[in-house]
Amino acid sequence: MLAHAQSGDTVFTACLRLFHSYPLAVRRHYAEHRYGSMVLMNRADGAARYCVLIMERDDLFTIAPWDRRDWARAEIRPRGPVDTAVRWLILSSVPVLRDGVLLGWVADQQVRAVLAAHGRVPEPWDDASVVPGILVLPRAGSQPAERPPLTAVQLDDWRLWQYVERGQLADLTPLISRQVGRVFWVPGTGGQAGQRSGGRVVVTERLHGDDCWLPAGVYADQWTLREETAPLSASQLLALPGVADLSRRYERQHLIGV
Repeated sequence: MLAHAQSGDTVFTACLRLFHSYPLAVRRHYAEHRYGSMVLMNRADGAARYCVLIMERDDLFTIAPWDRRDWARAEIRPRGPVDTAVRWLILSSVPVLRDGVLLGWVADQQVRAVLAAHGRVPEPWDDASVVPGILVLPRAGSQPAERPPLTAVQLDDWRLWQYVERGQLADLTPLISRQVGRVFWVPGTGGQAGQRSGGRVVVTERLHGDDCWLPAGVYADQWTLREETAPLSASQLLALPGVADLSRRYERQHLIGV
């Protein structure tokens, strides 16, 4: 059962609950793997707003806006005072899949589509208007009936976490991290995974995991599949510049459990 922040929690307890219940949202700090951060989203007045919740120590969380110019970060301690606006943010927001997560939409133990999450927390010099998102990548050649009902999934929709809880969305990191040279990210014109720029995932061989299997093929978003009149083959895509072996990216994440 989903265990999001509840109104009866203290704010500190609610933060602990979020980190414990949604590991796919947590980006671990490499200096100390016990701690990390997650992006939260809420939709106030119809507008999507993002903030970053950071576990600094066992007894300290901080929360900061996505755009650091919006408001000053606040501290959350076990028995410390918490501003009403901060409490509302923690209790009303939905955790966002961490940047770089790759999930598989599973039906009958087969991965039918790949979901690539993007949303690197901006540095002070970055463009804060670039916000998190999810790119849904069905396998080229698949039929519409085989594709997930997730083309317009919203990050503030708890359905995504319900799909994860039911096993319909599976974390592909453990599977891919063991398969060197078999799963690749091919960037599009924007060059960053997850941007709507024609990025693709290429799987060169069928991969078998404990709970699902990933067919070989090219995975691309439906806009690309619909608009391309002469799709590139897997070998042609792998010859393009900027191709990345995803096993290298996920190997360290798998080892430290993030």
